[in-house]
This record gives sequence, C-alpha cells and structure tokens, in this order.
Amino acid sequence: MRSASVKSRRASRRRPPGVVLVELARFFRRNGYVRWQDEERLAEEGCQVYKKGHEVRLVAESEEELATIRRLLEQAGFHPGQPFVKGCQFRQPLYGKRAVARFLELIGT
Repeated sequence: MRSASVKSRRASRRRPPGVVLVELARFFRRNGYVRWQDEERLAEEGCQVYKKGHEVRLVAESEEELATIRRLLEQAGFHPGQPFVKGCQFRQPLYGKRAVARFLELIGT
C-alpha cells in the first residue's frame, strides 16, 4: 500500500488545470514577486546566520482573495506557507527552491 506522501508527491507533479494556472499567473503578474536566496551570502555566513530561502509571494487585496490564492495553490499541488499581513495587504508565501522553480515554470515566467 502506498503512503499518503507518495500519492501527494505524484499529485503535485501532474499539470494543474489551465484555469488554475491562468489565475495564479494573473495574481503573480499583478503584484507578486520572487525572493531568491543569495547563495554566496549563504556560503559566507552559513545557514545559522543567513536564514532566507527561495520564496514566491502572491499579494491579496482581501481575505477572500487570499482564500482564492490558497485554494489555487493547493489545486496546483503546492503547500502554501503561513500568510501574513504587510501594509494593508495579505502576502501568501510559497517556500522552497523546487516549489519556486515549478511555480515559475507552470505560469510561464
């Protein structure tokens, strides 16, 4: 019998429905952004000092929009991080080098 994590990994590799990708791309292009880990700084300072990693942040104007973004990410096979408020907007992070690369590939960036 296969474990739930194996099934989950396989589901995350399937190409999500086009409508999901179109909506995620729209949110990203509107005002989303990528934070890249500085590999050189990580090598110099080490992971105990330099804790930033690869991250996509999608910006929501309302709690309803945030819920939509989270649902779309899950439908695309991602595991969204904990959202937070910055300014008067909500930020939905997506963490990890592989997740960031897959997200950008799926939305065509």
